[in-house]
Amino acid sequence: MAGLSEKLVRALSEKKKEPKWMLKKRLEGLKLWNGLKMPGWAPEVFGEGEEWLDLDNIEMYVQSKTEMVDDWGKVPIEIKETFDKLGIPEAEKEALAGVGAQYDSELVYHNLKTEVEKQGVVYLPMEEAIKTEKTARELFMSLVPADDHKFAALHAAVWSGGSYIYVPPGVRVEIPLQSYYRLNAPGAGQFEHTLIVVDEGADLHFIEGCSAPKYNIANLHAGCVEVFVRKNARMRFSTVESWSKNMFNLNTKRAIVEEGGLMEWITGNFGSKVSMVYPTTVLNGTGARVEYNGVSFAGKGQNLDTGAKVIHLAPKTYSMINMKSLSKDGGVSTTRTLAKIAPQAAGSKAYTDCKSLILDQKSKSNAIPEVKVGCEDAEVTHEASVGKISEAAVFYLQSRGISEEQARAMIVRGFTEEISKELPIEYAMEMNNLIKMEMEGTA
Repeated sequence: MAGLSEKLVRALSEKKKEPKWMLKKRLEGLKLWNGLKMPGWAPEVFGEGEEWLDLDNIEMYVQSKTEMVDDWGKVPIEIKETFDKLGIPEAEKEALAGVGAQYDSELVYHNLKTEVEKQGVVYLPMEEAIKTEKTARELFMSLVPADDHKFAALHAAVWSGGSYIYVPPGVRVEIPLQSYYRLNAPGAGQFEHTLIVVDEGADLHFIEGCSAPKYNIANLHAGCVEVFVRKNARMRFSTVESWSKNMFNLNTKRAIVEEGGLMEWITGNFGSKVSMVYPTTVLNGTGARVEYNGVSFAGKGQNLDTGAKVIHLAPKTYSMINMKSLSKDGGVSTTRTLAKIAPQAAGSKAYTDCKSLILDQKSKSNAIPEVKVGCEDAEVTHEASVGKISEAAVFYLQSRGISEEQARAMIVRGFTEEISKELPIEYAMEMNNLIKMEMEGTA
């Protein structure tokens, strides 16, 4: 299904046998897409040539050749080989409570361990959840409405796939849940929707992985994540996005945290031609907290516009944004952050620390912080710094028998260590390998 039209939207909804309210939401999204403009500061995404976005040529929905299964042995061999190379089955067996695997526009595998299911945890494909789960129906695109921005409207119109998770009050999920998204078709879009509810006093770690092969034409990722952290609950959301460099990664992630709750984001942004990703957290209850740790690496031909946003709406709330960015070979890395303190958020604290490392003379790094303080009783700080690799440090390491390329890679790994150490070991290794690949040939 290529292009974007009312006919396509209706056909997609009919194929999925959706309720009428969902078709209405899709059509509203289509109308908003046609009326909304891109923000004036946004990186360029539309242009001439196959390497730029042209929605008339983007496959909005790629038909799956297989039904979703809960037995890895029943996944078709060509799809299974792709995910086997990514280590998905092994990860599930060793360290995960449940896994969802999406290939292009549809989930092909979804499974939850019995002992976790017995705790009352719900982990379903999103398309099933909107039909069977009242909470999913009530909350779907309530935190990220279709009129939020242009690509949220597009997502509302053509979303497909994704996962719904509900953790009951007081339940601690001891091992992580994971969803992995693979966009394999050339010239296609992926629009998965993830909706997570961590109820009062509950605890969950969710891991998201994303990847795509390299093609000579543009691919588009415009997924959406909505997270609801209830009173005194804790949610950790870890993601490493290793898209190919023909991808436009225009993802929206948002969380709302109630009294005493904690939201943790750990993010690695690699690959893609253009990224615009700013996980946003609304601190909506007294004592709610958020901690964001992120890293991005922009190489040749890449414009990565990333960061995080926090809105303090209640007293004694706390936020910490820790962002690292790197750029090389003419890449452009922009860190965009927001800390907003509402008038009623007395006693709140917001800290932002952005550090950038430029690896050559032709790359760029930008820091664009925004601070809005609406009350006098608040503590808000922002720090930003830009630097280059110390030649003295490189020389010192070379004097110890280390090659120049290895020395530079070691310094970069040290720069990003405080982010990678927050990830599960297999994702920390993936991130370090991605950095190693990006660093090849920098000597």
